[in-house]
Amino acid sequence: MTEDRAKLLWADLATAIRAAREARGLRQIDLAELAGISEGSVQNLEDADRRPSRMPQSLPKVEPHLGWAPGSALAILRGDKPIPVPVAKDAPAEPPASKRSLRDKLPLRVVDELESDDALIDSQVIQLPGTDGARMTVVVHGRADATPEEIQEALLAWRRAERNLHRLPDDNDGEPQASNGS
Repeated sequence: MTEDRAKLLWADLATAIRAAREARGLRQIDLAELAGISEGSVQNLEDADRRPSRMPQSLPKVEPHLGWAPGSALAILRGDKPIPVPVAKDAPAEPPASKRSLRDKLPLRVVDELESDDALIDSQVIQLPGTDGARMTVVVHGRADATPEEIQEALLAWRRAERNLHRLPDDNDGEPQASNGS
């Protein structure tokens, strides 16, 4: 049976995809990465004015990441509700934070930087003053093709910046002074 695609509820599907994505705390790029599709594909799926000429191949790829069972997108297009994926009662909804990968815990731009092939200059964990255990982690990379002299220069620049980080004033000490003379 061939369906009349013009009668399908594309705007309802777009709204449902956006709402499910946002309810899961995902950005469009996050959903795209999880589903193995482009961010543009997610944007197209969430475009309420879009009526594709054929069924998008990306629909079954995003369904599980929205908490939907297979076929839910088609159900929405036909005027029904998505079918939620049942959550096993004896298993946690997601692994504990200690078992999740860095890609699940950190913004992608940070993970990409950590996984880069650039030369590692140094790393540092700095206790934040006035907190009970809060800390900041700094990873310093240089260019992958840097010469030993350029690495040394970058290390010295990092050491200057590190000293400034350790001297940041508390809120009670007043505003930090601009270091660039402005």
